[in-house]
Amino acid sequence: MALKATIYKALLNIADMDRHVYGEHNLTIAKHPSETDERMMLRVLAYALNVPADDLNGRLEFTKGLSEVDDPDLWQLNLTGEVVHWIDLGQPDERRIMKAHGRAERVSVYCYAASTPIWWAGIEGKLTRAPKLSVWQIPAEEIQALAAFAERSMQLQVSIQDGLVYISTPSRQLEIHPHALKHA
Repeated sequence: MALKATIYKALLNIADMDRHVYGEHNLTIAKHPSETDERMMLRVLAYALNVPADDLNGRLEFTKGLSEVDDPDLWQLNLTGEVVHWIDLGQPDERRIMKAHGRAERVSVYCYAASTPIWWAGIEGKLTRAPKLSVWQIPAEEIQALAAFAERSMQLQVSIQDGLVYISTPSRQLEIHPHALKHA
């Protein structure tokens, strides 16, 4: 018998001073049985870092993720169904990244493992022909600390300023330092 996803709810208050994006978002997150808390919370972080200011060019949405290997973890589709922004987590191979690059207006990859520098050293040269690609590394210890925020019902305040991310709940706070490996 297949295990079912666990449903998490998050009330996400975003104040992104870098992009001038502010708002409150009610998120429903389906955590795949094989997904870690680190990966699930990275999806929430990627959402906060990329949510558009308005829905005029489509909404940013969680996809089926691990359940559907051909889909990204998050994407923004415009009203005609074209991919505006493709967001992958982890260390995808270069073929997957280039396929996404051909389908989307923008592609972002968020890496969170301690082995990211090794992966990046092996793939960086192959991605020079991907001008729409951004690759970010989130320090592994910071994602592990963020995983401790995971609860079935969460209230998260996310403030972004000068490239730093401040996440707080009523009882804890954390500072995250995303590091750009490649800018679009």
